[in-house]
Amino acid sequence: MTTRITRPINTLFLLATFAIGGTAACQSASKERVLPPDAYAQELTKKDIQLIDVRTPGEYKGGHLEGAKLMDWSGGQLQKEWSSLDKSRPIMIYCASGRRSAAASEFLRKNGFTDITDLAGGYGAWSAAGKPVVK
Repeated sequence: MTTRITRPINTLFLLATFAIGGTAACQSASKERVLPPDAYAQELTKKDIQLIDVRTPGEYKGGHLEGAKLMDWSGGQLQKEWSSLDKSRPIMIYCASGRRSAAASEFLRKNGFTDITDLAGGYGAWSAAGKPVVK
């Protein structure tokens, strides 16, 4: 009787282990990072990045990172135009505080993007750190 109970439990344990391991393996293939302003600035020096500002047009006009393309998350612009981005190139993304860019990063990941870097604290943290902006 012990054998009958043990086998199903062992089978369930093995299935759960493979499921968890498989999920971890899938996540490790993705490069999703949230970096503070100094480290984010270092990443911006790399070639071939796509810098995306997911704030509103008004926020963007008030100041943005040089070279950033506006794709307003709240207004649905990113959700409509994400296919214009190149999945083979790194995405660097930011918003005002990090909440919208976190949601946008998740959206992009679910749509096949694997190299996404988010700015911790968003534009507010960038500005507070004295990093350069375009006005």
